Amino acid sequence: MTDTSPRLSAHYLRLLAMLVPLLGGGAGIAAAEEGIAIPAPVLDEPATTKPETAILAGGCFWGVQGVFQHVAGVTNAVSGYAGGTADTAQYETVSGGATGHAESVRITFDPNRISYGHILQIYFSVAHDPTQLNRQGPDRGTQYRSAIFPVNDEQAKVAKAYIEQLGSAKLFDADIVTKIEPDHEFYPAEAYHQDYLTLNPTQPYIVYNDLPKVENLKRLFPALYRDDPVLVSEVGLSN
Repeated sequence: MTDTSPRLSAHYLRLLAMLVPLLGGGAGIAAAEEGIAIPAPVLDEPATTKPETAILAGGCFWGVQGVFQHVAGVTNAVSGYAGGTADTAQYETVSGGATGHAESVRITFDPNRISYGHILQIYFSVAHDPTQLNRQGPDRGTQYRSAIFPVNDEQAKVAKAYIEQLGSAKLFDADIVTKIEPDHEFYPAEAYHQDYLTLNPTQPYIVYNDLPKVENLKRLFPALYRDDPVLVSEVGLSN
């Protein structure tokens, strides 16, 4: 590979992660996740009139962002980093796995159209597998962990109660490993990571790992699905 630009570096790292199990002659990679029907949280935030934000980590931010960009009531979804410090919030550094950051998505939403609890319902149901520890699909490392970064005490309370609710219901084949990590800043990722799913719909990683998540959203949450995604390129990073 002669071009070592960050865009191509990210591209080939993802493809390599997906292909290594096959090239090594092992059992191969797991099938794309099908999503799981789960109940809404019993405890939810009270409705407000002001826009709210949720910060969620669930593996590669391309797919998580892509899912929430198709959710009605979401006004923006930005890929980025949370869990570490500002000076290490760069893709090549975070990819080393020692920064404390997780690839994350900051979701801005209208609470009159969708609640924080329903954002979490989609997160646990179709955006990622909350039973995978420090990995998602072909990606490995703490930067791909399942984590919720609440922006206030109420969100932390709702998230904790929902994890307990889902755990008690035993809807998953293994224990939920999602951690609640309060008091962390969110740092937007580089421009080439924004809207990646929409801009690269035929890239093998996207086709295999992420487009099925969007289809699962459409299938399991038809009332919350929107055909046209809200894109960072159209609304900006700060909205």
